[in-house]
Amino acid sequence: MPSSPTPSPTPEPSGVRRRSLLGAAAAAPVLASLAGAGSASAAPAASATAGPAGGPRALPGGGDLGPNVIVFDPSTANIQGRLDEIFKQQESAQFGTGRYALLFKPGTYSGLNAQLGFYTSIAGLGLSPDDTTINGDVTVDAGWFDGNATQNFWRSAENLALVPVSGTNRWAVSQAAPFRRMHVRGGLNLAPDGYGWASGGYIADSRIDGTVGPYSQQQWYTRDSSVGGWLNAVWNMVFSGVEGAPAQSFPEPPYTTLETTPVSREKPFLYLDGDEYRVFLPEKRTGARGVSWGNGTPRGTSLPLAQFYVAGPDDSAATLNQALEEGLHLLLTPGIYHLDRTVEVNRAGTVVLGLGYATLIPDNGVTALKVADVDGVRLAGFLVDAGPVNSSTLLEVGPEGASADHSANPTTVQDVFVRIGGAGPGKATTSLVVNSRHTIVDHTWVWRADHGDGVGWETNRADYGVVVNGDDVLITGLFVEHFNKYDVQWNGERGRTVFFQNEKAYDAPDQAAIQNGSIKGYAAYKVGDDVTEHEGWGLGSYCYYNVNPSIVQHHGFAAPNRSGVRFHGLLVVSLGGNGQYECVINDTGSPTSGTDTVPSKVVQYP
Repeated sequence: MPSSPTPSPTPEPSGVRRRSLLGAAAAAPVLASLAGAGSASAAPAASATAGPAGGPRALPGGGDLGPNVIVFDPSTANIQGRLDEIFKQQESAQFGTGRYALLFKPGTYSGLNAQLGFYTSIAGLGLSPDDTTINGDVTVDAGWFDGNATQNFWRSAENLALVPVSGTNRWAVSQAAPFRRMHVRGGLNLAPDGYGWASGGYIADSRIDGTVGPYSQQQWYTRDSSVGGWLNAVWNMVFSGVEGAPAQSFPEPPYTTLETTPVSREKPFLYLDGDEYRVFLPEKRTGARGVSWGNGTPRGTSLPLAQFYVAGPDDSAATLNQALEEGLHLLLTPGIYHLDRTVEVNRAGTVVLGLGYATLIPDNGVTALKVADVDGVRLAGFLVDAGPVNSSTLLEVGPEGASADHSANPTTVQDVFVRIGGAGPGKATTSLVVNSRHTIVDHTWVWRADHGDGVGWETNRADYGVVVNGDDVLITGLFVEHFNKYDVQWNGERGRTVFFQNEKAYDAPDQAAIQNGSIKGYAAYKVGDDVTEHEGWGLGSYCYYNVNPSIVQHHGFAAPNRSGVRFHGLLVVSLGGNGQYECVINDTGSPTSGTDTVPSKVVQYP
């Protein structure tokens, strides 16, 4: 989500920032009731061989993981000191260039508190979370922003077991901060210290033995997990395939609960097999419920690191493409990669896995990455940041007109995030385009920046966030915000979305700037007029037109009015009266309620 419209962490005296209003409204009802550690070296690189006459030399697989992948084992001295050093650097570096992956070899660690700042990932290197146990905490809090957690973006925790010191681990995040394959032997608190504002979030394939307390979190999505209890809901809490989840009860309390997730395939991850690094590829599950790793080894296959080109930020797009053409997968080590041409993924089954929020920037208006219409590609764990020259698209899954059936082995896009502006000038007409059938997008935040550098209605112009043209596409955990026109435009048949969070662009200068023909404003989520089948569960859109609070948005959602197009658990809300919605979906649903920041809800449509 958002952040406050101003980049400064100092609160405005009036307290009327968007995040403030949002958080205060969310919190009120709840509160009333390096020594010894080094960079990772991997299996020896495969020997390079001469290429074709006049051609480039063949690239090696495997190799060193680079200076920003820090690997610990239980005998490493002063682990806490190294963690604290990285946190101090990254704590408030919201648009900085640092990128880190903190990896823990299997074993038991005691007395640690790993505080995570921006662009920092922490993960265990076992096959199961229980292979790597921290008697301590993995903490995200908001001291850097005066107790406001609404800008705690771009960090992650994965594949660890935690035994929290106090019995409860704190994970106070907002967008782009996944909590995956985690086992918390205790409770989980999703709010910052002092129960300040928070706007997240996402949990998948995790087991929390105790109670999850969202407190001030206004929305959250949890998938294929197990929880010992769930404390409360504010605006929109969505569960699919979660053992122990609250029962379906939207609109009050606003729990949207699916017994299973229609289709899921967990994110690939790096692990150690003895002394050898490998990448595990979890198998596809249909009608999934609970964690994929059960009482031990997950189901799937794995690849040796020798089959990956271990890329670093100095590698060019030409080198990345050469590696792909030579049959290697890509492991993107932490850093910022500048691309002067598109990275082309043309081979079925290719894995592109990023560590530590590896970031791809197209410098000259190209598309950062394109996937052919092939089976089983896995994209995971990286950030695409728009460059200063407008890109027509930033990430394309399948070419225009893609039609092959991928139901047996879909492409998955997981923890792949997109940003336009914020770290500097950036423009893109469309951020993410999905053309291939049966694609699964599992957790993305596609964000036109509302604060930072290079931000303004035309400065970081981006008309469309996510466009889905392919049939049979499933998105679980969809966060899309602030686009100049449609945030999501869905043209494919039989599309499904489980959980959607949106804010309309803050910075529209006037009503005319957002006018969509005869309609006031572009819907946050638009299903194409010709679509005959579509379904969505747990979808919310918020407006905060702080530049011109008189702006009126007709509706948050637009879709053909036919029986095959169905929605469950819809809401819109005006944050503090800065703009208003007239309806929720099409011409249905009550208008928003002035300055009260109370959602207007539709339980079922049609």
